[in-house]
Amino acid sequence: MSKAKPRRLNVKPLRVLVLVHQDLVPPESLDGHTEKQILEWKTEYDVVSTLRAMGHDARPLGVFDDLGKLRKEVEEWKPHVAFNLLEEFHGISLYDQHVVSYLEMLRQPYTGCNPRGLMLSHDKALCKQILMYHRILTPKFVVYPMARAIKPTKRLQYPQVVKSVSEEASFGISQASLVTSDEKLKERVQFIHENVKSDALVEEYIDGRELYVAILGNQRLRTFPIWELVFTKSGDRVPLIATAKVKWDAGYQQKLGVETHAATELPPDAMASIVKQCVRTYRALFLTGYARIDLRLAADGRAYVLEANPNPDLSDGEDFAASAKVGGLSYEALLQRIVTLGRSYKVAWRT
Repeated sequence: MSKAKPRRLNVKPLRVLVLVHQDLVPPESLDGHTEKQILEWKTEYDVVSTLRAMGHDARPLGVFDDLGKLRKEVEEWKPHVAFNLLEEFHGISLYDQHVVSYLEMLRQPYTGCNPRGLMLSHDKALCKQILMYHRILTPKFVVYPMARAIKPTKRLQYPQVVKSVSEEASFGISQASLVTSDEKLKERVQFIHENVKSDALVEEYIDGRELYVAILGNQRLRTFPIWELVFTKSGDRVPLIATAKVKWDAGYQQKLGVETHAATELPPDAMASIVKQCVRTYRALFLTGYARIDLRLAADGRAYVLEANPNPDLSDGEDFAASAKVGGLSYEALLQRIVTLGRSYKVAWRT
């Protein structure tokens, strides 16, 4: 796996503390590592190596369940900014917001989303309630809490999609998540309860195109070209769902011909409407830094917001960075902009 040499931008060198999971601290070089190994920590390697090539003093810090080491690094090294690549703390995805809160209490500038935005977007049920309040189109849904009877509702039509109310990265989502009967619904909700250990969110399945919109900014927002997920080899045999295997299984991706690229053949009025809808979602959830909004475009032209993903994958060449590049922002410029946004975010201790 080759990687283009990063361009050195004309920027002031900074001390950048890159926060990563303790198992994903990247090596100094790709030499001697298999493609499978590299995929495990590709985002971390891309960010650290690119920041260094740009002239910054980037230092990765592996974090799992000890905030003491984070505080020690902040107090002794005094980084200009913490580049936050953490997606969990102590193995719990919802706890990443508390790490960011801790950084705020340390008065340490950081990249990416603020604690409130992380909390609102991670709770998919609360997120959808907020979207509905703001009249942003989203699929009808219900929540089945753990340890309660599973009673199918007449308010939703089949097919329906069953997912965790709080987990990210499509954890717990497979082709079996698309259900077409009360019996299958009960089975899949029970699966989420027992295997994912969370409440289950069930929403009506919107048959259509899977779209993503990358957004960058705090107050002034910049959107990039609308991106699309397609299966080039499945025909109509496999429903277009971004399951865990679609996202992370290279063999399965090859089998289905999974591709993402700039969306084409979208009517101009639809493009403007989708971007406006995503900007409204970003603001309604109090997001900052950068995020990706996931949507489904139905055959009737209506776009439904599925969820918002703050701090999405920043691998060089993946959806967010690829969309930014098509939109005129190189990978180096993207990382630099994220750093600048983190340093300029108006947190309470600054006011």
